[in-house]
Amino acid sequence: MSKQDAPNFGIPDEMRAFAEKSVEQARAAFDSFISAAQQAVNTAQTQALNAQSGAREVGELALRYAEENVAASFEFAQRLVAAKDPGEVAAMHADYVKNQIAVLSDQAKELGKKAGKVAGQSGAEH
Repeated sequence: MSKQDAPNFGIPDEMRAFAEKSVEQARAAFDSFISAAQQAVNTAQTQALNAQSGAREVGELALRYAEENVAASFEFAQRLVAAKDPGEVAAMHADYVKNQIAVLSDQAKELGKKAGKVAGQSGAEH
């Protein structure tokens, strides 16, 4: 049965053309909506991956600093065991504390920079 042979149920040609055009417009609008939704999902996914990557970098840096600090503590403990008198222990302790304060300060600055950079990147993407 061809289109011309199909019964038209008494619907005027103008109304049928209007309905067909409405369906085409609705399909185009839906396709546009789906495209925009896919783009939004892709953007959100990219932002999430970037944030995840940045958080991983900050976490890895913090872990590296923790390992360094624990290693420094073990070194200090080994030196203490070899100390010959309380004066040497006090001098070693003062030196260790002074050194660790400087190291921790530098580490905190670097972690702050890295975290700020990550936060700035994820904030700039919104």
